[in-house]
Amino acid sequence: MTSRPLTPKKYYRLPWNLADNAITWLEPTTKCNIYCEGCYRVNDPEGDKPLETVIKDLEAIKSLRNTDGISIAGGEPLIYPHIIELVKYVAEQGWKPIIITNGQNLTPELLKELHQAGVKGFTVHVDSHQNRPNMVGLSETDLNEFRLEKARMIKEVGRGKIFCAFNATIYRDTLKDVPMLTKWAQDHMKLVQTMVFILYRSAKQKSEFAGFVRGKEIDPTELVYQLDSMEDHEDVVVQEVADQIRTVCPEYEPNAYLNGTMDPSTMKWLLAVRTGNKREIIQYHDPALVEMAQVVHHLIKGKYLAYSSPFFMRFAKFMLPLALVNKGVLKLLGKCMIKPWRLFMPMHTQSIMIIQPPDILEDGRQNMCDGCPDGFYYQGRFIWKCRLDELEKFGDFVITVPKEKVEADEAQEADQTEAPLPYHKKHAA
Repeated sequence: MTSRPLTPKKYYRLPWNLADNAITWLEPTTKCNIYCEGCYRVNDPEGDKPLETVIKDLEAIKSLRNTDGISIAGGEPLIYPHIIELVKYVAEQGWKPIIITNGQNLTPELLKELHQAGVKGFTVHVDSHQNRPNMVGLSETDLNEFRLEKARMIKEVGRGKIFCAFNATIYRDTLKDVPMLTKWAQDHMKLVQTMVFILYRSAKQKSEFAGFVRGKEIDPTELVYQLDSMEDHEDVVVQEVADQIRTVCPEYEPNAYLNGTMDPSTMKWLLAVRTGNKREIIQYHDPALVEMAQVVHHLIKGKYLAYSSPFFMRFAKFMLPLALVNKGVLKLLGKCMIKPWRLFMPMHTQSIMIIQPPDILEDGRQNMCDGCPDGFYYQGRFIWKCRLDELEKFGDFVITVPKEKVEADEAQEADQTEAPLPYHKKHAA
């Protein structure tokens, strides 16, 4: 199959930034009930934070960042002893409480309590590199039964008012499963509002790079987010996932993105919004529709949109009046007029998100997500939550430097009495 290049310049650059963002990450616990290969956090059995501490973090967030949703994560937030009180507090502050969970402890009884407390959405992380009780060795296809069980529960207990999304970390060996997961999401558009593919990245530096913190070389294998297997793991990139999606949905075309901090041409968060049903995808929407949603929500609510209403995503026909102001919706209406039976069939809207975490460029710079909504409040500042382990292990972020440059600088330093400081020492934090 010939690859159709992604063209970020044609997409809407999402306006999220450090001070004004759709979502903010919150971590009330680092305790977890399963093990995920490559997780970025240490599973700490004593990792529950006092509720008072978490609330203080939220108060700091409110003073520093304008946000629509709070992603309550971990660890596993559903085993946090104060999860109901926390969700209620977040909702009372005018934020949307969104729970990022592995779904293992998501029961109808707990879901009912969370719904009453004000939860607005769930993102359930399910993939075959997780070690779940009685589910070890299951394929991505096998896990669809578990995904469907949780999706149905969220809709039924939440009475259709709770947003439902699924995450799957994509490794080199599961890249082949992207078409199946894309089709599964389409088959269940009535239940699932978003499907997210997160491309695995390991903290274990490639052989050509050395890691330094404040000028001192460190051992990156001390960090937790690395594979237990596949030592020669080759990173997956966004284009490859797009190519896989197009094997089952040739018309797939994104409409919005976040770029990298060091390479603006990279697409760190890549969003596509589509309308259709389990029989057909009628249309992928244009960038203007996403821009309209973000701008209008900010004008009315004073903040960028985190999660759309599940009601309007399940009943996409309500968007047809937007044909008056949006060419993409006008095109959708035209397709319905050409084939009128579409107007009498279910019509849902669903988003597909691809996330490409940090990349190390050839010169050693780390290309992060610019405007990443997973910003995390930590000791008085906002950081990328995926690099929290570096701060806790080494006290600062790791700087990566090509080993050949380190060797050349150190050789020069040894040969010259007044040699310039080596790169990794000059740029030490």
